[in-house]
Amino acid sequence: MGMSSQLQSQLSKRNVLAIGGNMAVNGNVGGGGATAVLKHQVSPFSSIEFIGAVGLQALIEVRSSRQLSAHSTATMGLAMSLRDGSINLTNAWTRQLSETSNGNIQLLLGAEPSIAVGWQKKDAKVSASGEVKFGTSSFGASGQYTRRFSSKSHGRIAGKVGSHALEIEIGGGRKISEFSTVRMLYSVGIQGIFWKFELHRDGQKLIVPILLSAHFDPIFATGAFAIPTSLYFLLKNYVAKPYYLKQEQKEAQENTERTAAQVKEARAAAERAQRLLENVANRKRKKQLEAGGLVITKALYGNSKVLNRDRMREANNEVASQVLDVTLPLNFLVNDSGELKLHEGVKKSGIMGFCDPCPGEPKSLHVEYTYGSNSYEVDVDDYEALRLPNESHRI
Repeated sequence: MGMSSQLQSQLSKRNVLAIGGNMAVNGNVGGGGATAVLKHQVSPFSSIEFIGAVGLQALIEVRSSRQLSAHSTATMGLAMSLRDGSINLTNAWTRQLSETSNGNIQLLLGAEPSIAVGWQKKDAKVSASGEVKFGTSSFGASGQYTRRFSSKSHGRIAGKVGSHALEIEIGGGRKISEFSTVRMLYSVGIQGIFWKFELHRDGQKLIVPILLSAHFDPIFATGAFAIPTSLYFLLKNYVAKPYYLKQEQKEAQENTERTAAQVKEARAAAERAQRLLENVANRKRKKQLEAGGLVITKALYGNSKVLNRDRMREANNEVASQVLDVTLPLNFLVNDSGELKLHEGVKKSGIMGFCDPCPGEPKSLHVEYTYGSNSYEVDVDDYEALRLPNESHRI
């Protein structure tokens, strides 16, 4: 069983204090530690940290970091162990490889010299990292891959191999509140077969491991993985998902009834605005059609869930009422150069000829258009920028 917690406080504009602690219990053996870090921002490009730790790894350390360029950072640290008095010097270099990934090299000089090379990647859907480490008396490699299935759930696989470790970990987690996430992991390695239950809340973490077997048995290991996984998917697909879907539909229905008068008035105003734009929009459309330019053939704005449902082919009248046809206003917005631009951060329901057909629901815009002899299609969120034509939209 393990637990960790961290508290951070901004003492001043340039000083930050972080205090953390952790403890772990394994059978009849346990231990813990506490760490305090004072960080001072020397300049916009450099900082210095003073670190003190007590417990199993009692030490004091001074660490300095400096940004070498727009994409590179270097860190140097000097640490002294309070247990045996040994001194370690660390040097690390980090380089941004792309917008979503970076690599690093770390050199440790001391009682057990080592060199490590690592890589990290993180974007909206995927988080991955890997490291290879070589020392005078040991070596090791580790990696992890996390995939976000939605804004609330994710899956994870991780592994370690080396002179003192051999382990693979598979599992997933779900966000249960704004600050809390629960995770269940299946772990198999030289220490045995485990289930691990984790609770993450802001800077705190609680880990409860359950030892299923101290020895590796292929049949038992397969069952320990397959049974809870199958049970999870059965409960998710046949109990939890239908329940939450029913609740969402109920809330959506209540919201529709509550805002019916507001939506009716907004739709009437949008229709009046579209009638004012109609002559100019049709003239622009005809001009672009003759010149082989940008012609909006279909544009729908409204509830994102409805638009993603096979473009409403299966939607009933009640659901279709959460979507507005905005083909005419978009043709009106096409300029003389055959381009259409909608700026980022501007809510599209405020565009002339638009309205909000489903207050309180996430909205998006679906556009189908032609340019020359080619057809295009694109979907954008309510506040996302849109620029047409764009070759990436070609179908």
